[in-house]
Amino acid sequence: MATCASRMSLSLMIASCLALAPAAAFAQAPIEQQMTPEQFKAAGLDKLSTQELANLNAWLNNTLEVETTKAAAVAKEKVETENRGFATFGRSDPIEARLVGEFRGFARGRSYTLDNGQVWQQVDDAVLHGVRMTDPQVRIKPALVGSTWYMTVQGRNTTATVRRIK
Repeated sequence: MATCASRMSLSLMIASCLALAPAAAFAQAPIEQQMTPEQFKAAGLDKLSTQELANLNAWLNNTLEVETTKAAAVAKEKVETENRGFATFGRSDPIEARLVGEFRGFARGRSYTLDNGQVWQQVDDAVLHGVRMTDPQVRIKPALVGSTWYMTVQGRNTTATVRRIK
């Protein structure tokens, strides 16, 4: 059974490979080889000169390469975004979201659900007593080095160390 981390690594590796693959890897067979002779004639392609047919094939290959590159970039971004906090992907921008429901301060072991679906758990002893807020804005940022993440609640100076659990 694959672990969540190994699935994420595999997904990121596939998306990265697609984004970095050489253009030749996306080349498709000429259109005249992809179609039956009947389809080729029915599409009117038999009327094209050799040069016109070559231009059509070049355009189709370029379109395939462009669209594949776009799809790979979107896939890579999706993997990075969905898995931030579980692994480091070289992105240092903080996560800004809202806590869902009532926030009653920090305490070790508490879980915090964000409106983006992520769930983070406090792993340090930071405390923030006497606070009651509904759906407060939070900022979770990675440490400069390592895989530590810090959460702060808007309007409060206390920072808690958290780890993503979902």
